Amino acid sequence: MHDATSSQHQHAAFAPPRGESGVPLLHMEGIVKSFPGVKALRGVSLTLHAGEVMAIVGENGAGKSSLIKTLSGAYEPDEGTIEINGAPLARGTHAAIDAGVAVIYQELSLINDMTVAENLFLGRMPARRGFVVRREADDLARRALAQVGLGGVSPSMRLGDLPLNKRQLVEVAKALARNARILVMDEPTAALQHDDIANLYGVVRRLRGEGMGIIFISHHLEEVFELADSAVVMRDGKTVDWRPMPQWTEQDLVQAMVARTLDSFYPWEPREYGPIALEVRNLASPPVVREASFSVRAGEIVGIAGIAGAGRTELLKAIFGAQKVTRGEIVVRGNRVSLRSPTDGVAAGLVYTAEDRKLEGLVLDASIEENVALSSLKSLATSGFVRSTRKRRLAQEASARFAVRAPSVTAITGNLSGGNQQKVILGRASATQPAVIMLDEPTRGIDIGAKTEIYTHMVAMARAGAAVLMVSSELPELLGMSDRVLVMYRGRIVTELARDEADSEKVIQWATTGVGA
Repeated sequence: MHDATSSQHQHAAFAPPRGESGVPLLHMEGIVKSFPGVKALRGVSLTLHAGEVMAIVGENGAGKSSLIKTLSGAYEPDEGTIEINGAPLARGTHAAIDAGVAVIYQELSLINDMTVAENLFLGRMPARRGFVVRREADDLARRALAQVGLGGVSPSMRLGDLPLNKRQLVEVAKALARNARILVMDEPTAALQHDDIANLYGVVRRLRGEGMGIIFISHHLEEVFELADSAVVMRDGKTVDWRPMPQWTEQDLVQAMVARTLDSFYPWEPREYGPIALEVRNLASPPVVREASFSVRAGEIVGIAGIAGAGRTELLKAIFGAQKVTRGEIVVRGNRVSLRSPTDGVAAGLVYTAEDRKLEGLVLDASIEENVALSSLKSLATSGFVRSTRKRRLAQEASARFAVRAPSVTAITGNLSGGNQQKVILGRASATQPAVIMLDEPTRGIDIGAKTEIYTHMVAMARAGAAVLMVSSELPELLGMSDRVLVMYRGRIVTELARDEADSEKVIQWATTGVGA
């Protein structure tokens, strides 16, 4: 088995092989890039062939973004060479585009008020004698859109009128319209739902079959194993390992990324449980949640599994008071509660962290201090006025406890990394000293290193006496962190599995059929 810790020095100057035969589509050799006080890239090398999907994985700060911006021409390397089909790549973004490089960033670079065709050919609209040829642009646009499954989208349609999942595919079509040969996708599924992700997978496979070289960056290891032909691991600005996917295991990959074993990745530990903190009896919240009964003890971490649409998020929202309950009972610390709003939920000793932290979990243009204080304003107020010194102290204590990396608590939350934003949410959740903490996809969209920190905080909250209820779509996370796993199927909790009997096969069987094997 690959031992990332013992081989760290050995891999310092690691470079993937140049390929089996012929000239590779892309070869980057010895790329170095420094910024004031930071060496972002330390001699990175990689090789990509036509018809190959290569995953680049690593923690935030490993150098992935700097490498891609160097390939795209946005950054000029201090040292090293980039060759496309054996020819040196000239400097600048236009040279990269002309050479067939297209990058799709996590934050889409499209303009909503322009038409689809105008976005596809931004700055490069077909023209004759200085005049744009609309018919030619529309014909080329239709061809590119059809290649990504958007044959029914009109090129003259305003882009902003398309749903987000289709805008993501327009970005891919934009690359095709520019005759890209190398497509770089940076977290392309972050904002997509299950069906949209499956559609995108199909597009990627089709483009690979047509000979395009694709670099795929993702925090989701299941996507890497599903799509990639090979994976390069980056750590501390270096490429530390490369293998074809059949030679990787998830444990090897995680170990190479974080230079520690998978055992330390999930810091679960046995704990003593206190009395029942939350009991749910025959709860219904139409149209999704039909019947749910379970309990969680103080100090216990209980995971909820299920496929998309099973009702996991709706169940948490119903318990919290954010969704109407039509039947059943909720008992917190032995007291039956009637919750008509999230405010009632907080008052009863519950907190809920939303799946979409940017849309529902945080005020992105507000400071860390303001976000941490949101659930505690009543306790911070005297005679109806919030005392700023108490609010500042609360935020500083929460930031210190959850190791939020920011210059100060006055920093704008939207400028933080995903992992630090999630820690701000946990800081706010714990500030009310709740009996029950409900976490909906607590590590979605954050890197491997930040995940381990979140897991450590979850264990600490449970050890401090909170009951932790977690929804996650990542089975390794559920199995690695839960004391028990509840499985939902079509709005019902259909089984409960103890930690020592829960495994992927059992969970998937119950989640997809509603019955055991």
